[in-house]
Amino acid sequence: MDKIHIQDLEVFANHGVFLEENALGQKFILSAILYTDTRKAGMTDDLSASIHYGEVSQMIHDFVAGNTFKLLESVVECLAIELLTKVENLNRVWLEIQKPWAPVHLPLKTVSVEIERGWHKAYIALGSNMGDKLSYLEQGLELLEKTESCRVIKVSDFISTVPYGYLGQDDFLNGCLELDTLLTPEELLERLHTIELEAHRERKIHWGPRTLDLDIIFYDDLVMNSEKLIIPHIEMHKRNFVLRPLNQLAPWKRHPLLLKTVEQLMKEIEKM
Repeated sequence: MDKIHIQDLEVFANHGVFLEENALGQKFILSAILYTDTRKAGMTDDLSASIHYGEVSQMIHDFVAGNTFKLLESVVECLAIELLTKVENLNRVWLEIQKPWAPVHLPLKTVSVEIERGWHKAYIALGSNMGDKLSYLEQGLELLEKTESCRVIKVSDFISTVPYGYLGQDDFLNGCLELDTLLTPEELLERLHTIELEAHRERKIHWGPRTLDLDIIFYDDLVMNSEKLIIPHIEMHKRNFVLRPLNQLAPWKRHPLLLKTVEQLMKEIEKM
């Protein structure tokens, strides 16, 4: 990924734990690396195909000067979200904030915090088999689209499928969506659970009836196994109701453990 550097932008702002810092203000120094694809801009000499570093510098200045935070960590975390959600063509950003006048009463040049944040690609499976199934799926989509740190990119067709596991229940309506997100896997899971609760989801029977079910299938090429979350989804390669709609979105997507594409996994299931 190509990089555009903004180095040592000085901003007078009012960040700090002490009330005097909030009232009187002080100098902060911001640096940024903007990760983007500059190939098209380089070949066409068209600024709109790249990122206007002058406009981004002004955005950084206005955000840092126009808000007040106690922690440097909060300044750069919120600034990263501001840039990634509002600057077109920005895929990832590295930020550093320096506080040369930090009130530590010791001889030092500066203190600083640096972070790197960016968009991640996730694939989410949706399902419902209670009440107005289509309405519940659409509600889930709408709430995800309204989530600041998420962008719904594509949605598959919804398909009717027989229940998996516990058979004494109504047929499901299933689909998948492609999502760009700034949330970590754990944060994304928490957001999905909140959306399920808003749809009155109750977890009474394993694989049982539900108004809305949202599962993380893939998150980039991440492999993780924790008490709360397993990625890729541990059952996805066995579930035709996941693979069929997912194949509409990303047939080329390769399972990072099985090393087979979604299309290959779907064809294997269909042969059984």
